[in-house]
Amino acid sequence: MGLTDKIKNFIAPEETDEELNLTEAEAERLSEYEQPQVQGATKVTANTNIVLFEPRQFDESQEIAYHIKAKRACAINLHRMPGEYRQRMIDFLTGVIYALDGSINKVGENVILCSPKSMPVGGEIDLGEDR
Repeated sequence: MGLTDKIKNFIAPEETDEELNLTEAEAERLSEYEQPQVQGATKVTANTNIVLFEPRQFDESQEIAYHIKAKRACAINLHRMPGEYRQRMIDFLTGVIYALDGSINKVGENVILCSPKSMPVGGEIDLGEDR
């Protein structure tokens, strides 16, 4: 197991398919995190939120990472952030996304969308960069 795999398992351990035989009372006592997850197609529920951010300093990256870890997609507008910190923010969030098997997409000039594994993003946006 390489160093990258160890770090990834430490931050977001891989889920294994285990069969739990619990009584209804035992299942109710489990926290939301410990609740068995239904494997299969991903469903996006009506209460799914995308959290919007317009950070002005790098310190706000930790709050964004918290929301991604909580399985919320985050749209981040980096226009108001000083240029030298934009790339640093993107690098940090790329690491968070990698550790959680999520995805990061550029949706506009200095605007990115970070989404957790539980909320896949489909489609492409033509930003006209090849012109």
